[in-house]
Amino acid sequence: MGKRITISTESLNCYGTWVKTDGVDCGQYLNNPVMLWMHTRGVIIGCIKDFKTEGKVMTGEPYFDEVREESRLAKQQWEKGTLKMCSPYFEILEYSEDPSLLKPGQTRPTVTRCKLIEVSMVDIGGNDDNIARLGYQGKDLRLAAGEECDALPLLKDNSGDFPQNNNSKEKESMNADFKAIALKLGLPETATEAEILARIGILQGFQNANEELRKQLDEIKLAGVTQMVDDAIKAGKFNADKKDHFISLGKTMGADALKLTLDSMASATKPIQLLGGTGNTPGGTVPKGQWNKLREVPEAELKLMRENDPDRYRALYKAEYGIDCPKF
Repeated sequence: MGKRITISTESLNCYGTWVKTDGVDCGQYLNNPVMLWMHTRGVIIGCIKDFKTEGKVMTGEPYFDEVREESRLAKQQWEKGTLKMCSPYFEILEYSEDPSLLKPGQTRPTVTRCKLIEVSMVDIGGNDDNIARLGYQGKDLRLAAGEECDALPLLKDNSGDFPQNNNSKEKESMNADFKAIALKLGLPETATEAEILARIGILQGFQNANEELRKQLDEIKLAGVTQMVDDAIKAGKFNADKKDHFISLGKTMGADALKLTLDSMASATKPIQLLGGTGNTPGGTVPKGQWNKLREVPEAELKLMRENDPDRYRALYKAEYGIDCPKF
């Protein structure tokens, strides 16, 4: 059995209303439990399996058919836990302003009867459980905060005023904050909460991308510093036990400064160079093929012998040091 997802609960949603679970007609949907991407008609990414209604909660198991690219990507993100929410599309049939059905903070009537049309995987939910998309007579409802809508009007108290206006100063302060945030984000001051959240989501995406790019650049710089230090060790500028020190130095001062430092350091001078010899043996070279020890093999031949004639290399190594050559 795969992971289950919450399709609907009786939580207050971002529209200022909530949907009674026992008033949802799921019959049509169960005959065709299609799953869309972001409520986009035609963009089918799979279906909902094992649909269940338990008490006030509707759940199901998302199945991604992986036919479309959107389905393949959504499945990977669902399995990794970065995609977590779905959204049911409810067609409103009836609603009620009965005070016994109102929750704290509710601004619109309670949806008491509706029809489940489809379920979509979505990126950002409108409440802690999911985001419900509402429709009426085949049209989507655009329910911005404080905006009138004939299909699901704002609630009014006995005085005929909207309940959320009881504390006008608090509302004015909140509106001023929203305007300031919208302008900071490069949006008009009339931007809705949804538009502000969408812009913030885009900026967070850029921030995450920049952070990933910085990590990649740091890895490339570290690889370059490490290569310079390894080359300096091979050149005999210092011993391998100083490797970590010079790598740390390169991280601190930068690759260019480290290169200047390493270039200023002299390579180790071999005794044979001081004696004026032309090979590994002081005073001259042994004819090719007549070597008895490693010291008699010219440097240019050592690498070739190690790669092309490892048995000969091991024999000369043992003759030189009296022990078997380590594995390489």
